[in-house]
Amino acid sequence: MSSTWFKDSVIYQIYPMSFQDSNHDGIGDLNGIRQRLPYLKDLGVDVLWLNPIYKSPNVDNGYDIADYESINPDYGTMADFDALLRDMHEGGMKLLMDLVVNHTSDQHKWFQESKKSKDNPYSDFYVWRDPVDGHEPNNWGSYFSGPAWTYVPERGQYYLHLFAKEQPDLNWENPEVRKHVYDLMKFWLDKGVDGFRMDVINLISKPAGLPDAPQPDGAEYGNVEPLVADGPRLNEFLREMNREVLSKYDVMTVGEMPGSTPEDAIQYTNLDGTELNMVFQFQHVNLGSNDDKRLGKFSDKRIQLPELKEALSRWQVKLDGKGWNSLYWNNHDQPRAVSRFATDDPEYRVRAAKMLGTTLHMMQGTPFIYEGEEIGMTNAHLTKLDEYEDLEVHNLYKQAVEDEKIIDSETLMKYFAARSRDNARTPMQWNDTVYAGFSDVKPWYRLNANYPDINVENALADKNSVYYYYRELIKLRHENEVIRYGDYKLLDAEDAEVFAYERNYKGQKLLVISNFTAKDVVRDYGQTDDAKMLINNYQDKNSVLEFRPYETKVFLIK
Repeated sequence: MSSTWFKDSVIYQIYPMSFQDSNHDGIGDLNGIRQRLPYLKDLGVDVLWLNPIYKSPNVDNGYDIADYESINPDYGTMADFDALLRDMHEGGMKLLMDLVVNHTSDQHKWFQESKKSKDNPYSDFYVWRDPVDGHEPNNWGSYFSGPAWTYVPERGQYYLHLFAKEQPDLNWENPEVRKHVYDLMKFWLDKGVDGFRMDVINLISKPAGLPDAPQPDGAEYGNVEPLVADGPRLNEFLREMNREVLSKYDVMTVGEMPGSTPEDAIQYTNLDGTELNMVFQFQHVNLGSNDDKRLGKFSDKRIQLPELKEALSRWQVKLDGKGWNSLYWNNHDQPRAVSRFATDDPEYRVRAAKMLGTTLHMMQGTPFIYEGEEIGMTNAHLTKLDEYEDLEVHNLYKQAVEDEKIIDSETLMKYFAARSRDNARTPMQWNDTVYAGFSDVKPWYRLNANYPDINVENALADKNSVYYYYRELIKLRHENEVIRYGDYKLLDAEDAEVFAYERNYKGQKLLVISNFTAKDVVRDYGQTDDAKMLINNYQDKNSVLEFRPYETKVFLIK
């Protein structure tokens, strides 16, 4: 397997508005990120991925872009961006930008022009359709609840928005749209950015004729994902993007692809380098979704370990030698990893966070660390609707509780506490001062109440913290080819307590054993006392066959 820098890197994701405020307005910004570069350098990460920093009305936290070539004033200026990029490159780190081109903001000049008439230069930049029998063109529902169509009287037509109504979908069938997208990509690449994370990029090719979507029993609208994911021209569009833009720069790309399978991903991440480098797949983070399809992902079901192992292992095995994996537990759209996949018991939080990190970082692929994961941040455990900021939460509450009355408020609030995106969006916890060191004024969004205990200052003062453990995981990946390139073999797929697997590369074998329970277990996979233990999340050693609550051990066998 040929080595390229994206395969050897560890990536750290920053949610800019929640990372560090530098200008005393309660909102994180670019200069705040600059201040924290030494911290990130010390952690050992190679690449920083920033969620959108472009000019935006922030209906969907920056994923509704009004100007792709301007910085959101909340975050600073283009001069601030240039200084950040320069400092990162001087420090040996690379920058990954968020590319959001399935849709724009309805405030973008393209849409403002497009909605005026059917015969202006931008009229075909979006997906417009005539009414059918006086209503929407089809039964499609938005990912954010409600219909995926909104009517515009000026045109006498509906426009498509797979997300919020303020996020109209671009018409990728129009070559002019694609040319404009490629131009904006070149704008940033010519500035020196090192690649893109591409938001819902597998939704850009819509099915011919826009047929009705499958409609769950009792649902008001159809479920669009099976229809719009991995559309008929997606490979063509990605190859064109690569040919026109990406192939001309030394960059990395990761495409967010809800609904994609390993077979799909092999096409997009082929080792010929004609499309993208890797994808974000959703199989493991979609586990535990509600049996009632109308509620989507929202539930409080605990994930069963055999199904988690199957989801992750399937991608490891199928992409080996054919494509490349991204490795992640959480991001800005997912609840906190330790709460979701392990435990909310404070007694075990640190060990569980280390165990999860080990289980993921020892796999083949490029690891992504989400801000705060490296100190073991947890879900926020919000209890009231007005504590939520997430558009997705408020839309679903209105639809499911108030309009359709398919669930009671108390139950849905429990589901929100478990799965809301807001769990990941609370400000970064730097210290135990009044605003957690994130700002010296009230932050744009509430802090997680546990910040006096869980924060960077405490982590740096404790040699046994999650932070130092993550630093060691990153160092091991940089130093060991078997971790980066080895093949993968799952052991005991049906074991509901322990996640164990092997990696093999050039005569070296890696054995990874993780106890996902709060009890003592014994497992024998042939590990002996003379095997080299690369890392272990307990300070004191016990028998190589015994595993205490949330204990993980990694053996290197030559």
